[in-house]
Amino acid sequence: MPFQSTVDVHMILRRPDGWVLLAERAGGYASGLLNVPGGKLEAGEDVVTAAVREAREELAVDIDPADVQMVSVIHQRNPDGETRVGFFFATDTWSGQPVNAEPDKCGGLVWADPTDLPAHTIAYSAEGLLAAAAGESFRVYGWADGQDHITFG
Repeated sequence: MPFQSTVDVHMILRRPDGWVLLAERAGGYASGLLNVPGGKLEAGEDVVTAAVREAREELAVDIDPADVQMVSVIHQRNPDGETRVGFFFATDTWSGQPVNAEPDKCGGLVWADPTDLPAHTIAYSAEGLLAAAAGESFRVYGWADGQDHITFG
């Protein structure tokens, strides 16, 4: 049987000073923790379209797919053995002011230095941001016994 994993898309909005926008989860999984805005790939979507859609749904911003860069992919396994493949995209160009467009799922938005993330950032999001900041196109996280991560340039 072929391996199956959840595919996530994440959209990193970067200000001119390099800081990135994080969303505070509210209710459900990881409530109170910060993450990169995003969600799951839906049937029939490509990952860029999905990331742009998620940014529109969560932040009420419009992003031209031509202004999006793929900055990192994370293949993650959590302590319960569940896996995810996360595509982290970034842009410094969007229209509209980012707002919390899903207050039932998000407690608020905060700008943060991607190289000095708040301690309450979800590890999966932190790995994607740190990999992107380090110029790593791919990172394996949570798979190797005794290792936090394996990276590739």
